[in-house]
Amino acid sequence: MPNIVRTVLGDIPADQLGVTYMHEHLIIDSPIVSRDFPHIHLPSQAEAIAEVMLCKSQGVQTMVDCMPTGSGRSATKLAEISKATGLNIVATAGLHTGRYYQPTDDLETMDAEDLAEVFISDIQVGMEGTQYKAGQLKVVTSGHVINDRDRRLFEAVAIAHQATGAPILSHCEHGKGALEQIELFHELRIPIHRVTLSHTDKEADFGYHKEILASGINVEYDQSLRQSDLAEPPSALLMKAMIDEGFIDQIMLGTDGARRSLWSSLGGTPGLAWLYSGWSKKLLAIGFTQTQLDQIFIDNPAKALTLDMQTTEITSGK
Repeated sequence: MPNIVRTVLGDIPADQLGVTYMHEHLIIDSPIVSRDFPHIHLPSQAEAIAEVMLCKSQGVQTMVDCMPTGSGRSATKLAEISKATGLNIVATAGLHTGRYYQPTDDLETMDAEDLAEVFISDIQVGMEGTQYKAGQLKVVTSGHVINDRDRRLFEAVAIAHQATGAPILSHCEHGKGALEQIELFHELRIPIHRVTLSHTDKEADFGYHKEILASGINVEYDQSLRQSDLAEPPSALLMKAMIDEGFIDQIMLGTDGARRSLWSSLGGTPGLAWLYSGWSKKLLAIGFTQTQLDQIFIDNPAKALTLDMQTTEITSGK
């Protein structure tokens, strides 16, 4: 059986992903975001199509949309963007930080087992009552301390991962808390190589990242657009150092480009396409090879996003 990745338009062989952005936000459409975070309010399918087409023109073939269950995700809009552009889109089940929810939301009050059932349905049946399925799970923490909400979410995702074989993306607020998350993944018996940490390059301490990567976990560095005007960007130097330490198999890239001020189609800069068209040039300039870039943009995402069908077969008794 070939390795497969679950996109909003269906399962595809992992080797068809091509150049992949691992952490994007193409649609963020919720009343909470509109009211409290207008700078990241991205409700327009048409605007997203325009920005995605700029990325596709530079060679990007797949994007992972990381807005999870109930936080402004739109299954229908993501599917329509994929249909209109021909770009593969992997959607996300799970939860974001509490600021994207009302305290009274069902997702905030149900126990881990019931929450897991919501996530399993997103992946196996369809998101938001549609036939469009999510292809990964998301957990979050807000710092070094694992609170009750975090633990409930991690427990739910552990259940859902065992049932679906879906890979896991983790949000590290301000880049912190990665080591505490790794401990919790181990406690819950979540295979560490099936997890990708986000935002850790907000903390550019080389020792911190060596400890993270030595665990076997994956990372996606996503601060490039915010460092586009720097001659020696900290995230680029961090990547080079970690690759020199032997961790190239675990490193990927995304933009986390939710801010309207970053989108070219909205008059912002440098645009999501710049990750592949511009950041790659900065990496080559500090000593990366094209072979290394291909591994980071193509080979590693294809491995990280694969559904573990063996897990689902064991769980379902096949």
